Amino acid sequence: MRIATWNVNSVRTRLDQVCTWLQRQQPEVLCLQETKVADDLFPQEAFRELGYEVAISGQKAYNGVAIVSRLPLEDVQVGFVPLLPSDPEAMQLGEQKRVLSARIEGLRILNLYVPNGSSLRSDKYTYKLQWLQCLHRYLEVQERQGEPLVMVGDFNIAPEDRDIHDPERLSGGIMASDAERSALRTLLGERLTDVFRLFEPESGHWSWWDYRSGGWETGRGWRIDHIYLERDLLERASGCVIHREQRGNPQPSDHAPVVVNLAWPPEDGDDDDPLEDL
Repeated sequence: MRIATWNVNSVRTRLDQVCTWLQRQQPEVLCLQETKVADDLFPQEAFRELGYEVAISGQKAYNGVAIVSRLPLEDVQVGFVPLLPSDPEAMQLGEQKRVLSARIEGLRILNLYVPNGSSLRSDKYTYKLQWLQCLHRYLEVQERQGEPLVMVGDFNIAPEDRDIHDPERLSGGIMASDAERSALRTLLGERLTDVFRLFEPESGHWSWWDYRSGGWETGRGWRIDHIYLERDLLERASGCVIHREQRGNPQPSDHAPVVVNLAWPPEDGDDDDPLEDL
């Protein structure tokens, strides 16, 4: 199974690019962020014509997430509330459309668009840290349900200095502050691993290039789009790649797709089936 994540920065603006990429790459699952469209205007038919079904959670002009799948989507869950019905913050933090999950071939695929935070002095930064704490509580409940997890999305966090083109200048600032990085490490715990780093340990691999600073033209990027696998799935991963060439398209998203290859579902008689250990 090939699972991809891509912040498309408006699915309607980038629809032709996304459909062309789907036709060429043929992933089983594509998780989209920043779709920027209300559900009733989401271009579902374009994806159906390519053999994909869609789960969506959107809002006009901002945010929005979608899961596009060639495989059946089961038990689709929107926001934090399905797993945190009594959490006093879950409803409020879920008003922005940033969380969507579905069960696909026995995997729980969780698609996230983490808040940016704007600046360290902004109320949006406080909101981001609260949001990450809520995600941590959400993941604790999800783990108890026993479904193997693939967590993907635009995390708006560079986990380490090697994930930024200029760490000396940018570390400690927004998307690379100690509090953001610590919150991310806490919610990952020992359960979830950044699968890209199993295959590409060096710096210089970016998934986002800022429009405003000419990031693409000057090679100044960040790696903020991630795919996390829980421990029992890691040995099933055979590669994780950033499709950076998409950032060179005319009128591109400022993000590139990230794709993981996963040996899933387990074959009959597979002694390493991680479901047996959960």
